[in-house]
Amino acid sequence: MRKFDLDTWQEILVTITRNKTRSVLTAFGIFWGIFMLIALMGGAQGLKYLMSKQFQGFATNSGFLGPNRTGKAYKGFQQGRYWDLENKDVDIIRRNVDEIDIITPTLARWGINAVYQDKSISGTLKGLYPAYGVIEEPEVTIGRYINDMDVRDQRKVCVIGKRIYETLFPGGENPCGKYIEVNGIYYQVIGVSMATGNISINGRSETSITIPFSTMQNNYNFGNKIQLLCYTAKKGYLINEVEKKVAQVVKKTHMIHPDDEQALVQVNAQAMFSMVDSLFSGINVLGWMVGLGTLLAGAIGVSNIMMVTVRERTVEIGIRRAIGAKPSDILQQILSESIVLTIIAGMAGISFAVFLLNIMDTAASSPGSPAHFQISFGQAIGACVLLIVLGVLAGLAPAYRAMSIKPIEAIRDE
Repeated sequence: MRKFDLDTWQEILVTITRNKTRSVLTAFGIFWGIFMLIALMGGAQGLKYLMSKQFQGFATNSGFLGPNRTGKAYKGFQQGRYWDLENKDVDIIRRNVDEIDIITPTLARWGINAVYQDKSISGTLKGLYPAYGVIEEPEVTIGRYINDMDVRDQRKVCVIGKRIYETLFPGGENPCGKYIEVNGIYYQVIGVSMATGNISINGRSETSITIPFSTMQNNYNFGNKIQLLCYTAKKGYLINEVEKKVAQVVKKTHMIHPDDEQALVQVNAQAMFSMVDSLFSGINVLGWMVGLGTLLAGAIGVSNIMMVTVRERTVEIGIRRAIGAKPSDILQQILSESIVLTIIAGMAGISFAVFLLNIMDTAASSPGSPAHFQISFGQAIGACVLLIVLGVLAGLAPAYRAMSIKPIEAIRDE
């Protein structure tokens, strides 16, 4: 291979800058194509990260079941009757559905008013078991979460959410051991949850006060009633399969028609997560299609312009062949010009895309939580390799056209 010296670089530069307007317009196709590809890839990654933050701390293999009015008459019961989940349903489901890992009931009251000294805030009161922490991670940073002894002894203790804590204790003091009043009943604070995920059950974690499930049932006259059953599937099982079995057991226990879809309110968290993953997979595919399509159009433009350049340089190439230039030398020269033009335009596009992504990342990030509107190092290397490949492909046809030029053709054109 011929040595790639300074003269070669100067020749490439002269060729590219000989017709500046044409070169800039040709390079713009590559510039815009790689810009679109990088921007869409980085933007999709940032949006996916922001969306995943909404699900932070939430179990993806979880399902939820609540009662609703029946939609069909069954065994003497009329259509439209009301029914309730009860404490016994937890044990019945656990015995009959082996695929279940965790199952726990929940209760909630909305619009409660929490007061400490002269400060107050409205929020949600939740009655939970400790096992619920597997489904929605509490992120307790001060104190502790509720435990089995709290439930067994029906203790009047609570874990407060982030906004509850910041409002009632604005000085950042340790609230553990202090009592807050919730609708006339005093609860001792035992912990603070800093969970901020936007996916939560029965109200946002930030504005929730969690008390033992048994305390909730006793203090607010729920009896044996349950508002919602939460469960997770064992490893290796899909929540879609588990929820069907849970529904069958509940319908059989409460005399509900097996085909009554209205009587149960079911939520499948795994389906929501899969939908989000499918959405961003589609966005990534669309980004690649748009970016690669634009890049290919740009590469075709480069190839066409190089063809024109070769035709304009017929005399020059013919003279080179006449004084002993090998076909490989001509091939290398044309390919080098095509690759350099492609890489310069492509690197400008990558740099501009990364610059805009950095602005988006700064705008969307919060302290200690970057938004990740960036591409990975591997993606950047892949983009550079793609540019080189496109440069080679764009220069092949013009290069072979130049190799086919005979000295006699140059004389004829002259």
